Amino acid sequence: MLTKQRADRVLLSNISWQQFENILRDLGETRSSRVAYCDGTLEIMTPLPRHEFYKEVISISIKDCADKLEIDYESLGSTTWRKPAAKAGLEPDNCFYFQHEPLIRGQLDYDLAKDPPPDLALEIELTSRSLERFPIYARLGVPEIWSYEDGKITIYLLDQGEYRVSETSLALPQISVTTMMALIEENRPLGRRAIRRAIREWAKTL
Repeated sequence: MLTKQRADRVLLSNISWQQFENILRDLGETRSSRVAYCDGTLEIMTPLPRHEFYKEVISISIKDCADKLEIDYESLGSTTWRKPAAKAGLEPDNCFYFQHEPLIRGQLDYDLAKDPPPDLALEIELTSRSLERFPIYARLGVPEIWSYEDGKITIYLLDQGEYRVSETSLALPQISVTTMMALIEENRPLGRRAIRRAIREWAKTL
């Protein structure tokens, strides 16, 4: 087992799937760290405050828009998604069901061998990743990723096994992510409640 470390993450190599499962069990569910696994390489990351701010504010904005648009959804946070056959697993910053929400409504346990993957995953990219996450999402079959980086959200849609940039979301086609981020940044100095008021007022016009 080889280890590389940075202040906010640890990278382990030559980790078997069973070792990955054991590490997840040892880490437990009540933790702040997040993991990603692909072909024997495991990354364990501890998010920084700036990362958590944008994760929370974008996630709440998505929920507020869905509520105002009367769109049913499920939000499962940093659930550990894994697919042993694909040797891939990870924990997103947040994830949502929209199109497939009726199929999983009320569920408390999930298995990608029989359940659809989340329709939308949120990734906050504030530092370079030691382990590329998009190929893992592709193996898991997640159709859409919203990636926040440098003050903007980029929408990626899965197309024949690869993610391509899209101007429009599949899950929430009514929403302009450019406008959403502009409202978030404009109201950030005024606090979280001001951001939510602005997002909800804007969503009424969609």
